[in-house]
Amino acid sequence: MVQNTLSTMKTLLFTLGPLLLPRLLGYYRSLRATKAHQKPIPIRPLPSYFYRSLNILFISTVLALLSTLPTFAPENIFTLTSSRIQTPTDVLFTRLSLLRPNNTLTSLDEALRPRIASLDARCFYLQYGPSVLTHCPFCLSDEPWSYFWYALPTILYPHILHLFALGLATSSAIAKKEGSRWRNSAVLLGVGLAMSECYITGSRNWKGNARTVRAEDLQHFFWDMRVWRGVGFAVADVVFAGFLWAGGTNRLFVVPPTVGERMEGALRVLEAARGRMAALGIVRNVVVRDEGLRRRGEAYWEKEGTVMAEVLEEREVVEGIRGALESGRISVSQVEEEAKRYAEGIVGPTNLMQQQQAQQQ
Repeated sequence: MVQNTLSTMKTLLFTLGPLLLPRLLGYYRSLRATKAHQKPIPIRPLPSYFYRSLNILFISTVLALLSTLPTFAPENIFTLTSSRIQTPTDVLFTRLSLLRPNNTLTSLDEALRPRIASLDARCFYLQYGPSVLTHCPFCLSDEPWSYFWYALPTILYPHILHLFALGLATSSAIAKKEGSRWRNSAVLLGVGLAMSECYITGSRNWKGNARTVRAEDLQHFFWDMRVWRGVGFAVADVVFAGFLWAGGTNRLFVVPPTVGERMEGALRVLEAARGRMAALGIVRNVVVRDEGLRRRGEAYWEKEGTVMAEVLEEREVVEGIRGALESGRISVSQVEEEAKRYAEGIVGPTNLMQQQQAQQQ
């Protein structure tokens, strides 16, 4: 059992490694480049739309772990009756009938009984499960691949559901643009898991149990693979949930905005400022045109001038200004130069436009 488990893990690593290793290296390099050339982006709370993706992955993880429980797995008559693979058919089903209600075999037991009489059929039972052996209309022991082709849709069905969950959790409709960048990786991982199970199932020696003498030494491949599949789904869901959480909170995998996005953001800010300036101009125009508002404005500025003049004439203020000038903390020439540059920055573009209009005329 341990050797089979190690072989399965080795096969998974060789299959998924070439798919995931380049992407992980690329993300690591982009992360280092971002930290080296970009200002650190502050950590933020997880956006609300990421919770929908995490909920989908959580449900998928719970269902995957539930699928590993023996309660939801098909019955294994060899485990149920503690029988060896060489146990005669009559003895095997006599033991099974003692475990059934009223000591009576079910219709499925009766359908399975003639199909599990040979040793090869029992090996296929442990390899592909009871449903394939019972219901396959064209499977023959002389053609082992016929069992695999019949079992293939059953093998792929849970992977398709898992792919749907991963795709939905990383879709732009659910996780927006920030989460959808994981979509390709999620699809590749889901396809890799499906291909790995198909490869392991198809390449495994289905006669491995033929010479097993003791019941406890039997390799129940079909039931073991159900557990490995559920654990693999759960691990994949947890990994991508961690990626979404780390990227959504700016802890890892932060992608800085592109030049186009930064320009678009700057244009939106400028457009908003332009709108505020236009609104301010309208308000100023209304104030100037209205006699009452204009008088109130003039009175305000007259009072403001008087108040500021009184403040500047106070002894403490005069002494503070004199001390700042004498100590060199304030340079009059520097203040004048800054005021000149500020005025030129405001008036300069207007003068340039007037000059251009004069030249055109």
